[in-house]
Amino acid sequence: MLDLALLGCGGGMPIPDRFLSSLLINYRGRKILIDCGEGTQVSMKILGWGFKSIDIICITHIHGDHTVGLPGLLATIGNSGRKEPLTIIGPEGIKQVISGFRTIVPYLPYDINIIENPKESLKIRLIKNSVEVLKGHNNSFMENKSSKDFARKKEVNTDGCGDHNDILSCDIEISTLELDHSCPCIGYKFYVNRKPKFNLEKAEKNNVPKFLWSKLQKGENITYEGIKYNPNMVMGRGRRGIKLSYITDTRPINSIIKFIESSDLFICEGTYGQDEDLHKAIKNKHMTFREAAKLAARGNVSRLMLTHFSPSMMDPENFKQNAVEVFQNTLIGKDRFVKTLCFRE
Repeated sequence: MLDLALLGCGGGMPIPDRFLSSLLINYRGRKILIDCGEGTQVSMKILGWGFKSIDIICITHIHGDHTVGLPGLLATIGNSGRKEPLTIIGPEGIKQVISGFRTIVPYLPYDINIIENPKESLKIRLIKNSVEVLKGHNNSFMENKSSKDFARKKEVNTDGCGDHNDILSCDIEISTLELDHSCPCIGYKFYVNRKPKFNLEKAEKNNVPKFLWSKLQKGENITYEGIKYNPNMVMGRGRRGIKLSYITDTRPINSIIKFIESSDLFICEGTYGQDEDLHKAIKNKHMTFREAAKLAARGNVSRLMLTHFSPSMMDPENFKQNAVEVFQNTLIGKDRFVKTLCFRE
């Protein structure tokens, strides 16, 4: 299962009871932070979610309401005792921004690895006290596969980590999508892999020695006494994982629909609640509640959570109906809203 906390759901400027954009994901004790607006640390402290185990920070774009909390957070992570490297992912320009922030937090007890404007999906493997970030395929594990493999994986519906070797060694896959904002901006998709079950009948049918079973279940390829063994020889069919999509600060471009398809949770900006504010959304390259709901409906997602509310919108609940009319399973995000996403079967 995947735990997440919406740390801040405001856009532009913070207001009482609403900090700026930030989402925290917790998977098996390791954390990924998406955006870091003002108030991120406050919400984390209120919730009691620790700082040391933040391994990856994903930045959608470099506007201040999504980044100004970073210097203080980086310092706090260091003060928490972290020594392991931290990875920051972001759009074009993120390296320059982090370099600027380092002038006020020059001394950190850990290294920062920056991945700017990634064109390939990133595979995340959990290791002791940290994670390992590996490059994957270009937002699709199915490319360059045979038609037989394509059919098999399509049936399994594993969005993430490819064949059994990859599935067993990859915990999360992060994909990105270029969006339509006033500066380079990217959306994020997180696919939490679910490992297939060990298949005893298959292992015995393939005459796999028992002492190799555990290693094959971990994704290893083994050659023993001249015979090659691979995970496919002992593992059952793949199982669907968990898919979380995060889109903010953009117009509703068509490429989003495929990107978010079948998400268990689609977190999307709803800067403007009223339909009458469509002209503002177009001018400022944001979305209305209704536009976000249309994306959710066309993307066939399970649930939509709206966030990134204009500071002029004091109570987003007043405009929820504009989204519900299009997509019924809509939630209005609130600071420190906590939710757990579970595997479906």
